[in-house]
Amino acid sequence: MQSTRPTAFRVAVQDNVATLLVDAQPGIIEVLGEGQPAEITLIGPVKRGHKVALTHLAVGDPITKYGIVIGRAAQPIEPGQHVHLHNCHSAVDSRSSTLALDDGTPTDTPYE
Repeated sequence: MQSTRPTAFRVAVQDNVATLLVDAQPGIIEVLGEGQPAEITLIGPVKRGHKVALTHLAVGDPITKYGIVIGRAAQPIEPGQHVHLHNCHSAVDSRSSTLALDDGTPTDTPYE
């Protein structure tokens, strides 16, 4: 029987985050792809395409997706918590701390 739970996808076994495949509310979601766990409990709502922590991350811990480090935790992150600009610093974009939390637009560049 196929699950009706919301799903997330873990790309590589080394990843400590998974990407939501659908918008999800707090509760149990299924984690597809590589590695364990096969399910995790979301602490809060997470939108499709956003990341969720699969393990506890302390400040400075690497955030790994695609089997590579994409950022560092800026504050403690619990399993099931949304991982985004509010709690991590990008290793890919040095301007990540100046991006708007809701849509990722630059806040350090004036637009006229």
